[in-house]
Amino acid sequence: GFNGSSNKGIDIGGNTGDPVVSIGNGSVAVTETLRGYGSVLMVDHGGSYMSVYTNVRSVLVKQGQRVQRGQKIAEIGTADAGHPKLHFEIRYRGKAVDPRQYLPAR
Repeated sequence: GFNGSSNKGIDIGGNTGDPVVSIGNGSVAVTETLRGYGSVLMVDHGGSYMSVYTNVRSVLVKQGQRVQRGQKIAEIGTADAGHPKLHFEIRYRGKAVDPRQYLPAR
């Protein structure tokens, strides 16, 4: 889980191909592939907030595109460890904050 230093987000289990949806309205800031992280997608939500989604596949949005809360933006990929998961972070002014407080209640 999140600890702010060695783990700046949370891992969310799922199945390969499960939908990844935007946590809120915003603009796609980054879509790129990084070794060890799979595809990386970052959404700028304004007010110095950014959401980060890593280990995704089939990115469905483009840099600069506006997205809405709940919009499918990608699909879960398979981690280097060999099992599917989404790594999710929230950054405020560039610093990682606990993303659990931004997720809907289960």
